[in-house]
Amino acid sequence: MATGQIFSKTTQALFYNYKQLPIQRMLDFDFLCGRETPSVAGIINPGSDGFQKLFFGQEEIAIPVHPTIEAACNAHPTADVFINFASFRSAAASSMSALKQPTIRVVAIIAEGVPESDTKQLISYARTNNKVILGPATVGGIQAGAFKIGDTAGTIDNIIQCKLYRPGSVGFVSKSGGMSNEMYNSIAKVTDGIYEGIAIGGDVFPGSTLSDHILRFNNIPQVKMMVVLGELGGKDEYSLVEALKQGKVQKPVVAWVSGTCARLFKSEVQFGHAGAKSGGELESAQAKNEALRNAGAVVPTSYEALETVIKETFDKLVEDGKISPVPEITPPPIPEDLKTAIKSGKVRAPTHIISTISDDRGEEPCYAGVPMSTIIERGYGVGDVISLLWFKRSLPRYCTQFIEICIMLCADHGPCVSGAHNAIVTARAGKDLVSSLVSGLLTIGPRFGGAIDDAARYFKDAYDRGLTPYEFVEGMKKKGIRVPGIGHRIKSRDNRDKRVQLLQKYAHANFPSVKYMDYAVQVENYTLSKANNLVLNVDGAIGSLFLDLLSGSGMFSKQEVDEIVEIGYLNGLFVLARSIGLIGHTFDQKRLKQPLYRHPWEDVLYTK
Repeated sequence: MATGQIFSKTTQALFYNYKQLPIQRMLDFDFLCGRETPSVAGIINPGSDGFQKLFFGQEEIAIPVHPTIEAACNAHPTADVFINFASFRSAAASSMSALKQPTIRVVAIIAEGVPESDTKQLISYARTNNKVILGPATVGGIQAGAFKIGDTAGTIDNIIQCKLYRPGSVGFVSKSGGMSNEMYNSIAKVTDGIYEGIAIGGDVFPGSTLSDHILRFNNIPQVKMMVVLGELGGKDEYSLVEALKQGKVQKPVVAWVSGTCARLFKSEVQFGHAGAKSGGELESAQAKNEALRNAGAVVPTSYEALETVIKETFDKLVEDGKISPVPEITPPPIPEDLKTAIKSGKVRAPTHIISTISDDRGEEPCYAGVPMSTIIERGYGVGDVISLLWFKRSLPRYCTQFIEICIMLCADHGPCVSGAHNAIVTARAGKDLVSSLVSGLLTIGPRFGGAIDDAARYFKDAYDRGLTPYEFVEGMKKKGIRVPGIGHRIKSRDNRDKRVQLLQKYAHANFPSVKYMDYAVQVENYTLSKANNLVLNVDGAIGSLFLDLLSGSGMFSKQEVDEIVEIGYLNGLFVLARSIGLIGHTFDQKRLKQPLYRHPWEDVLYTK
């Protein structure tokens, strides 16, 4: 066991099993104390590496993450404290691994419930190799103004109130982490504060004992008096009694053993810690307090009187000139996290994204205010979901069914069209699904599948302005613009597109008005007088019928209709639908294990 100081203002630790809050609290304490370097040198997350972003004062820093204890120790040879936040299942193995590293001097085991046989092995190895274990079941320890472990001493407000940002003159050791926080506050009120505080942990076999740390404190010149808070159960306090009797401790020791109330119960009582259980009169709080008092420790008559006794002991040391009270300093303010500041109403911050179509903050996601459970319970289909996420309202069933029909009819048009061809070639090159899908989608545009919006835009403009089909078509011709939605490479007057016929049939049966579709058919009649293949294609049919859906449903204003057409909603239908087919072609090629595609020479015209 170490015989003197185990922490300093340059101490650095390795943190096992990443926990954001205790690490950030350590770094905030560093800043409060005016440390030049962060106390956490590295983080160990088994199987992971990289960096974790945290704050060191106002500055954001990246702390390295290592996959193994060995790698972390090799990367940070000056880090000699190992803070173990592993669960009780793996705490022993990881702690032993750390103890075996030549660079590690102190191991803090936070977990409760570590098997006692494993703890005994750790203690034996640590004592043989002159290393220090804090815990198991500890919150850790602190050297005021220098270094702290994890959540020791609680929040920054508590640390400031307890004056732990600068060293005092009192060494403190306890079994309990929670009571340590209480005592730091009590000691700060009646003395110049803590120099070092340790919680050895509440398990039956702590890695280090109360007397181990009292003997250490006795060798630290800055520690002028010691305070010990024990508890009923076990015999740890008696090792301190022996040390006092043998004259190994020359500085005043104020001690109290909690649990005197146990005698009020008729049966044996188990308190919070595994070790806080009286196994007989010798292990009772009263017997321990009496033994400590007889050995020379200052023991009050009750816990309530402990603070007064500490004050009297401290004041006597000051009076004798053995303590010069520490001058008070003002610690720097810790910058507040933005979330905390916003919550407390101290600042306001702009949001980065606006979303009006969905919300995932509650118990279940909502689409345009409709809970997911409602969507399922009411039997909504894909068309209904699209109406919520694209149009932010529940459209009538005939509208959502029309959307679904459009998706089904446009899902695929064979392997020869440009989008499918691209997806097939990419899949045969061994690329993944997303790459193959995107290569097909990138061909969608004015010449392939992307004419729905343009068809709707031009048909609407012509109809709303009262242009005859002749005026519309000839006007487009003078501008050098092909009429979107008209013309097909295969279909003609005598070989109509079945998809167009199905859409028209559905609209006539279900739509309250088909004025835009009727206008598109009149345009088709005029263009067919010019060429046999200038038929209304599926883009034109969907574009004109969507205008009828938007205007005829009575659920959209004229401004909203114009905006929908302008933004590109209707092409979105083709993109969504054709993705189904492109994914299908990708899977088809991979299922067939098709080799890399190479275009045949005879299909290429080589010319100068």
